[in-house]
Amino acid sequence: MRARHRKIQPNEVAFRSLGYILLFLFGMACVVPFYLIIVSSFASETALVRDGFRLIPTDWSLDAYRFVFTNPDRIQRAYANTIFVTVTGTCLSLLMTTLTGYVLSRRDFTWRNVFSFFFFFTTLFSGGLTPWYIMCTKVLHLKNTYGALILPMMFSVWNMIIAKNYMQGIPYEISESAKIDGAGELTIFFRLYLPIAKPLLATLGLFAALAYWNDWYNSMLFNTKEEYQSLQYFLQDMLSSIQALKQLVAQGNSELAKGVTLPTSGMKMAMTCVVTGPIIFLYPLVQRYFVKGLTIGAVKG
Repeated sequence: MRARHRKIQPNEVAFRSLGYILLFLFGMACVVPFYLIIVSSFASETALVRDGFRLIPTDWSLDAYRFVFTNPDRIQRAYANTIFVTVTGTCLSLLMTTLTGYVLSRRDFTWRNVFSFFFFFTTLFSGGLTPWYIMCTKVLHLKNTYGALILPMMFSVWNMIIAKNYMQGIPYEISESAKIDGAGELTIFFRLYLPIAKPLLATLGLFAALAYWNDWYNSMLFNTKEEYQSLQYFLQDMLSSIQALKQLVAQGNSELAKGVTLPTSGMKMAMTCVVTGPIIFLYPLVQRYFVKGLTIGAVKG
């Protein structure tokens, strides 16, 4: 016998249609701003000032990207610094947060509540910027080093809390049976817990990578040499320079200053594309782990 198809009620059709419309509007609200950024980066400064941000610019130009890549050697060095710091810092951050979360999630660790209190206490109170800066520069000697870009952001208490709560959901019997077979703590952690915690690693890895990639404050605070500058701080410095140059041009009365248009608005859009472009490729790689992280634990076998 053929299976009878359930007749869809009119109210169900209306509910689904409304849901599709809302999802479409939400998707457009996310896509259109990014589309405007890309298109505006290829528009001339005159068109942006005259017409504003439009879906299709009236005048196309590559002046913004020419200004961004005025010094290709410096921007390549900044890119290399940011990539190195992001990869190295993300790996170290994952190792530190998951190891700490693993230890604090173990029932047989007697002092886990005491250590948890010390970690949680730092989320409410801190020593302040001045003691932190003195410790990094005078004690740890991180000034003008890659360590200044990696170490201050290497450990996140919030990520550790996420790791701790996730690993508490892993059955404790797994580690007990491994100990009976003679496995040590590091073997249990690396060969049993980490393979189970792939959604956790993908989530925390993305959080750490975004934090390292978008960081400009530590580069501004600790590094004075161009060879250690991050990409974000380099682009911010370039934008400040072009704004100062624009003021000089506006105040100038020479014939050379007349008719000069610096792509300040277009350069902001071009900088956004240059900075956010590479990190966007991380999302397709970790998307399936996000979906798994949302559904894990929903069905108990």
